[in-house]
Amino acid sequence: MTTATQEETLGFQTEVKQLLHLMIHSLYSNREIFLRELISNSADACDKLRYEALENDGLYAGDAELRVEIEHDAEAGTVTVRDTGIGMNRDEVIKNLGTIAKSGTADFLKQLSGEKQKDAKLIGQFGVGFYSGFIVADEMVVRTRRADSDQGVEWRSRGEGEFTIADIDYPQRGTEIVLHLKDDAKEFADDFRLKNLVRKYSDHIDVPVRMPKVEKARDEEGNEIEGSETVSWETVNEATALWVRPKAEIGDDEYKAFYKHIAHDFSDPLTWSHNKVEGKLEYTSLLYVPERAPFDLYQRDGVRGLKLYVQRVFIMDDAEAFLPLYLRFVKGVLDSRDLPLNVSRELLQKSPQVDSMKSALTKRALDMLKKLSKDKEAYQTFWNTFGDVLKEGPAEDYANRDKISGLLRFTTTHTDGATQDQSLADYVERMKEGQKKIYYIVADGFNAASHSPHLEIFRKKGIEVLLLHDRIDEWLMSHLTEFDGKSFADVAKGDLELDDMADEAEKQAQEETAKSKEELVKRVKEVLGDNVQAVRVTHRLTDSPACVVLPEHEMGFQMRRMMEAAGQPLPEVKPILELNPEHALVSRLERTEGGNFDDLAHILLDQAVIAEGGHLDDPAAYVKRLNLLLSA
Repeated sequence: MTTATQEETLGFQTEVKQLLHLMIHSLYSNREIFLRELISNSADACDKLRYEALENDGLYAGDAELRVEIEHDAEAGTVTVRDTGIGMNRDEVIKNLGTIAKSGTADFLKQLSGEKQKDAKLIGQFGVGFYSGFIVADEMVVRTRRADSDQGVEWRSRGEGEFTIADIDYPQRGTEIVLHLKDDAKEFADDFRLKNLVRKYSDHIDVPVRMPKVEKARDEEGNEIEGSETVSWETVNEATALWVRPKAEIGDDEYKAFYKHIAHDFSDPLTWSHNKVEGKLEYTSLLYVPERAPFDLYQRDGVRGLKLYVQRVFIMDDAEAFLPLYLRFVKGVLDSRDLPLNVSRELLQKSPQVDSMKSALTKRALDMLKKLSKDKEAYQTFWNTFGDVLKEGPAEDYANRDKISGLLRFTTTHTDGATQDQSLADYVERMKEGQKKIYYIVADGFNAASHSPHLEIFRKKGIEVLLLHDRIDEWLMSHLTEFDGKSFADVAKGDLELDDMADEAEKQAQEETAKSKEELVKRVKEVLGDNVQAVRVTHRLTDSPACVVLPEHEMGFQMRRMMEAAGQPLPEVKPILELNPEHALVSRLERTEGGNFDDLAHILLDQAVIAEGGHLDDPAAYVKRLNLLLSA
């Protein structure tokens, strides 16, 4: 039997000092973030004044300019961030600064109507950014006066769970935050350091960020004159986020200059795509395709991704979650208020919004490349630089495989030279009547591909073949199944099926030839034994005596060599030897007996392996047999 007790609802107990310590020292991984957070708060304060002034323009009285000012004093070890925004009264100071995770911005947004809230550029949402100042400061002092008040307020704390507050005379509206730096943070009381941080994190916020510029007069000899210092205010940030402006107002030169600014590149981009998305998700993207490749292009775990902003405030440099790896060469900016960031705004959380934006941005990037492909010269520049990376796409992005396939470029037997400038659409347009497949051959280089014996019958019949000679090509083709309803066929694998393109007389002649050579095929297989999987007569050769092929679904020669070179153990696969019944050497083989037959059979196999780009297990034996044959 149990005895009922009175039920109570109790609140969690909080050790404020310990909570502050955890938040300050565990929330942020980078100390320099403090300046971004304080400038963001100041920018919010300026935006709040703009909105309240729509109904009361008297709030601008005394100083109509909205700005953020940053000063430092190396001797005193202080950094001061000051704004001419809305400011706070005593109650607001206690509520916003005296309550951890209380966001004045979030409260302000709730008070705005739907459209006003949509247009707002306010940044803060968690109410903890202010406390990031304690990462570098052992004491913070806030002086503020609300725009519609004559009374100033001072708030002071050492970040240890308590604060003091007092009424003061503060001559101007807005807020001033003075950070008394810790001994190990005095590096931030430096003009060059602070300017770099402003340009890194707050370059594009909507209000100017200014810092004092000290200049000294010089005498006739160019020496500085002591006591002649003059101080002026210099705007450090650009204060113009190009991506938020309407496209119609932006010229090509501005787009190019902005690319060079964000990509640290001296060359113009090949193309760009600027889009603003509204609806369930709201974001703006500005994507660029560079002309030159970065040094780490082929390092799949290297630096990549877009610059991520939230309401113009820089969040991270390489937001890799928004584009797949095969588009890692794309540079640009993404700005959204809808992203689920962690509290410190340093990490992006996995969410359906991120997945949706990645899908949309991927399609946007591929559409941008499709548009670029209409300019053949510009696209060739792109392909020569980034083509091998784009070839990773079909394996990584099944949903966009057709789009990627249309962007691929190849060398073919239709053109001279090794330039990859033919699309699959070009190939299909030139296909022979009755041709159902797209034929290709994979080799270790252009010369090996273009001189392969496997091409002989295709040249005779005028059938075009893709010449794939990049290291990634066989892996690429293992993930391409079809294009425009046409399947792909490797001319060096399986049985060659050109029956639909041969007349009845030709088919009958091939069958009769194969039957007449059955005894020769049997003899060669007995001599070669386990060196080959099978021996058969071929009709794919016109000039060469023999060639080797693999079963249709077996890994190709090129891929096997690459994996073996990388130390990857592979099961042994024997090739199929195909003999050209019309060649003089095969006719000689048929007439030869005894040991000479054995030597000539092995020579034909070894030559076929060499022609395929392979390596002989026993080259000395091949040379010995060849010498004996030549001296006979």
